[in-house]
Amino acid sequence: MKVGIIGAGAVGAATAYAIVMRGVAREIVLVDVNKKRAQAEADDILHAVPFAHPVRISTGDYPQLAGCRVVIITAGTAQKPGETRLELLSRNAAIFKQIVPQVIEAAREAILLIATNPVDVLTHLTADIADRYSIHRSKVIGSGTTLDTARFRALLGQHLGIDAPHVHAYVLGEHGDSEIFSWSLVTIGGVPLDEFCRQWDICTDEAVRTNIEARVRGAANSIIEGKGSTSFGIGSALTRIVEVILRDQRSLLTVCTPVRDVAGVGNVTVSLPHLVGGAGILDTILLPLALSDSEEAALRASAQVVKDAYESLLS
Repeated sequence: MKVGIIGAGAVGAATAYAIVMRGVAREIVLVDVNKKRAQAEADDILHAVPFAHPVRISTGDYPQLAGCRVVIITAGTAQKPGETRLELLSRNAAIFKQIVPQVIEAAREAILLIATNPVDVLTHLTADIADRYSIHRSKVIGSGTTLDTARFRALLGQHLGIDAPHVHAYVLGEHGDSEIFSWSLVTIGGVPLDEFCRQWDICTDEAVRTNIEARVRGAANSIIEGKGSTSFGIGSALTRIVEVILRDQRSLLTVCTPVRDVAGVGNVTVSLPHLVGGAGILDTILLPLALSDSEEAALRASAQVVKDAYESLLS
């Protein structure tokens, strides 16, 4: 099983390393305009192979992507301290208009996994480009709020004293400032959050919830201020998505892909729980009827933020 990674910077390299550590693929190809950097990362990761799983690591150009089951796009300009993801849009959109056609030409059967920010808008842009090549939108996936959801579950689990895998909670909408924390849907081992907290006498009042939300929303900026970029968390999230695809695990992930309607906003790409498998996006769980009124309104507003940003590219 072959995976391509476009961009050998911090995110691309961390993703390749995580794939090796988990033994998800048998071959990885790194593609980057900085060929020296790509080769150095490939060599460094290769030296970790004897301690993990037998994965072949190589570098190349777009033709070497032939035969990839998944191509991950991490290339683009980095987010600067204090800069929002949407402020990155015009610079990274121009890069994607060059990259995506070359990837499709080289690996037409591959599922495209987008990580570059703003990921919602760039995933929608990639899907529109793919349309021109008769590539179905179900084969275009953005990492969306996969990492935000993991952060939400980890912090809530820490507060409750419960292992995070038993915390079922979603971050929805934009991967950014307008993202929604679906508190009304949270369950702990199948028990609704409020009932669980009553049983165990744990406080999850507005102050606790606001604190958790702030820590999730501020995680990226805090890390960027401290070390310049995020890498390990998103690399692990991307590896999990790749694993689900390559092993056809049919998992529910809060990735993003174009959806006909989200809370009344048409043809938009935001994160929702999607059923993901070997063919890409298999189905979408549309949640507005299950959300509270305020959460549905927030989801609508978040979807409109992304739609407006995308339409700004077309003007």
